[in-house]
Amino acid sequence: MATLLSTAPDARPRPSARIRRLDLAQLGPNWYAVVMGTAIIANGAAALPVRWPGLTGFAELTWALGLAGLLLIGAARGVHLTRHRTAARAHLLDDPATAVFYGCPPMALLSVGLGTLTVGSRVIGTGPAVALDLVLWTAGTLYALAVAAGIPYLMITRHTVSPLAANPTWLLPVVAPLVASATGPALVPHLPAGTAREALLYGCAALFGIGLLATLALLPVVLTGLVHSKLPALALTPSLFLVLGPLGQSTTAVHQIADAAGPLLPGLAPTALALAELFGVAVLGAAMLWLPLAVVANLRARRAGMGFAMTWWAFTFPIGTCVTGAAALARHTGFPGFTWLAAGLFALLLAGWALAAGGTAAALAGGRLLAR
Repeated sequence: MATLLSTAPDARPRPSARIRRLDLAQLGPNWYAVVMGTAIIANGAAALPVRWPGLTGFAELTWALGLAGLLLIGAARGVHLTRHRTAARAHLLDDPATAVFYGCPPMALLSVGLGTLTVGSRVIGTGPAVALDLVLWTAGTLYALAVAAGIPYLMITRHTVSPLAANPTWLLPVVAPLVASATGPALVPHLPAGTAREALLYGCAALFGIGLLATLALLPVVLTGLVHSKLPALALTPSLFLVLGPLGQSTTAVHQIADAAGPLLPGLAPTALALAELFGVAVLGAAMLWLPLAVVANLRARRAGMGFAMTWWAFTFPIGTCVTGAAALARHTGFPGFTWLAAGLFALLLAGWALAAGGTAAALAGGRLLAR
């Protein structure tokens, strides 16, 4: 929990405070949210049903930033896991509030992988982009499955938790398979024709089912915990946006699967597309009901003194999944309302990223994050 709330509302750096050394013992898995929140901008820009001047170049820039962030944070986490094994073990086995953030690394891998294929291919070429995405998707999917099973196992057998104290961060491990199901179909046309393509498509459908059913089981627990126990700290208020993640990501996934099924399974394609549209409208409608609730709650928390914490990155990825979900609905239905919705959510995503990135930079420079 200390990693998550490493910048408390009342934390104020002294004027002369400077970072002498970064303390990587404090570097938890939640730092991968920086990569997720940056990569989703590139993916959202690529999916938008409108083409604004400079959007392509902007998407390439944010993809490159996401890839660089993945390499940098991945290397720093490697140091953390090798040189600070006691802290790493405690984060996973003894601190359930931090353990749930192990859902972030696979989602970072998967998001950067998709961006590499859809955006980065114009920079590095289609062949290298496909190869890199295949590596990142495979690693991210295996990681997602391990987390989706492993974290609940630890919660059942080792962690001391109460369902009445559940909060939206509990959703992170089970959303990861949904991200895998949404990002995998883009690889289908690039695989050898035949069994490999079908296996990947059916695998993505299975991942969709894993993530969706796990979310349906866990989301009522989270809502019950919020109503019963509220949030334990102001700095956790941004986590309310995490509820949007499985809603937007499942909408995106079902449309991506329907697109991939078109040329591969023509008999199934019309049904898949119809189900995708009905599912997407219903689920994205629920997300748009939750969005103003999360916004108002965070404005209220800000007035109550909520300062920057790494939880501010929850302003990014969940909204980005709604961008890609709305864009998919616009593409398949042709309804202009979904086009406007995708564009409006993209603008909100950019504002959320600016807040999170600016807060992170200021906290690092001021010695309030990872400072020894």
